[in-house]
Amino acid sequence: MPPRPEPRPLRFTIEATVAPGTGMRARLGRLETPHGIVETPQFMPVGTNATVKALDPGDLEAAGASIVLANTYHLFLRPGHERIERLGGLHRFMGWDRPILTDSGGYQVVSLADARVIDADGATFRSHIDGSEQRLTPEIAMRVQEALGPDIAVALDHPVYPSRPRTEVEDAMERTHRWAERSLAAHARPDQALFGIVQGGVDPELRERSARFISALPFDGICIGGLAGDETPVQRAHALDVVVPLLDDDPRPRYLMGLGSPADLLDAVLGGIDLFDSVLPARVARNGQLWVPGGRLNLKNSAFLDDPNPVQEDCPCLLCTRFSRAYLAHLLRARELLAYRLATCHNLTFTLDFMTRIRSALRAGTLPESLASLRARAGRMSRDAVAGEPA
Repeated sequence: MPPRPEPRPLRFTIEATVAPGTGMRARLGRLETPHGIVETPQFMPVGTNATVKALDPGDLEAAGASIVLANTYHLFLRPGHERIERLGGLHRFMGWDRPILTDSGGYQVVSLADARVIDADGATFRSHIDGSEQRLTPEIAMRVQEALGPDIAVALDHPVYPSRPRTEVEDAMERTHRWAERSLAAHARPDQALFGIVQGGVDPELRERSARFISALPFDGICIGGLAGDETPVQRAHALDVVVPLLDDDPRPRYLMGLGSPADLLDAVLGGIDLFDSVLPARVARNGQLWVPGGRLNLKNSAFLDDPNPVQEDCPCLLCTRFSRAYLAHLLRARELLAYRLATCHNLTFTLDFMTRIRSALRAGTLPESLASLRARAGRMSRDAVAGEPA
């Protein structure tokens, strides 16, 4: 594998860790990109179609977002990466001047199981928009992401659900490894970082093999994929216990893909992860579920129709500083568009504030002492709280 072009566009510095003997691998970091600094551990709101649903860039900034994720597959199909490139790139196109990460499109290899064919070279699939036949290969995925121009691109992988048979998980992992090498060879934009993805399901031996293979390649960061599917939190923790110790001496950022509930985020931070993304905070918001310290409120419950209180007393978001629970309950029932904006602003503000609290405890050296209060604030909210709605 030839060396990556220099200089690399990303710098990651570990500023603090938890004292030995605590059993915690959490670390405080600083990720420097061409469009700004990202303090880690950090959550990335998902802007699938170059927008976080119902929000504008000002809303995201007010919520505390420092980096967002956009989806390569969706932007490839509509409006097209070449059009976005002609219009000045993804940052200008979506009016966001802070860092952006784009995923590879590999997740759609799973989600489009009824409309795609995988071969050694790539994936052929039917567009969910117009039914046209499309092709995604590592080389195409790199070309698309270079045209979009995010700060961080991701190598094309072949994820499968952890519950699939071991032979299927291993086959997808090996394909991911071959595609990782091809992604590196095809990626030539020097002002854009590239992350590789570790796969292997929940099988310890496969996870170890994948972690060793991907970490030996000259990526700028390491993604841990395939762990926000149908595994249990215990299985996920065991998989991280295999992967993260192998990266102890690796200076690159670690990104666990697809995780979004506060309780799950906290567990993964304790396991040594730096970056996260998920549609969950926005998805549950659109269904009337508002995250508050200790759990969540379902604003579609009739009990809130006469409630004059804010959703959360100490929250600085637009919803909580100006409107009541009763008002949001009304908007949700009327299906007014403002409901989705207000609810999403709140859930992202809660999530990003939660990450700030974790970082503050790391910075102060008090994470072990703060753990009980953080767990109480997070509650136990599953990523599956609401299912079946698009991102």
